[in-house]
Amino acid sequence: MGNLFCIMGKSSSGKDTLYSQILSDSTLPLTRIIPYTTRPIRFGETNGTEYYFVDEKQLGELEKEGRVIELRSYHTLHGVWKYFTVDDGQIDLKAHNYLMIATLEAYEKIRGYFGRSSVVPVYVEIEDGIRLQRALDRERQQKEPKYAELCRRFLADTEDFSEDKLNAAGISVRFTNDGLEEARRRITAYIRTFIEGGI
Repeated sequence: MGNLFCIMGKSSSGKDTLYSQILSDSTLPLTRIIPYTTRPIRFGETNGTEYYFVDEKQLGELEKEGRVIELRSYHTLHGVWKYFTVDDGQIDLKAHNYLMIATLEAYEKIRGYFGRSSVVPVYVEIEDGIRLQRALDRERQQKEPKYAELCRRFLADTEDFSEDKLNAAGISVRFTNDGLEEARRRITAYIRTFIEGGI
């Protein structure tokens, strides 16, 4: 039986980079899961790579079919953006191990859908000042930087990943990203213990 590893963390904690590096490690038998979103595609993104970009009508059809595993709605300055995971044939825990990026809320719903024993949290954290600077640097590279949305997201993370919520979700193992190489090494070793049956 495989495991579904959910990498979580506040925005600009480095989880996206770590996700890419770990997924590209040929010594780890991990399959990626592509989530869905109704938000507009950003500069540099490709449909079907970072996300499947869909509209509200397509989302409604998936919901009617009972295929939406979890869904989150965010009231941004540019409208309501929805992010969700779909039971679309991508996930077969009898055959594979998976790696995905998730919010805490998504992790809990996915765990409820597939079972506590199959879904493993991987929480990445970093000092808030460093995290904010990284977010600013990244936003400046966009054709039309959305600094107000960046600030909204930064503040929302404080609530979404509060200590109370992390504890309630049973997040006891954390990985401090004080250096990408070291963080990647520690997370990789942790994931490997599950895959090889050590936990």
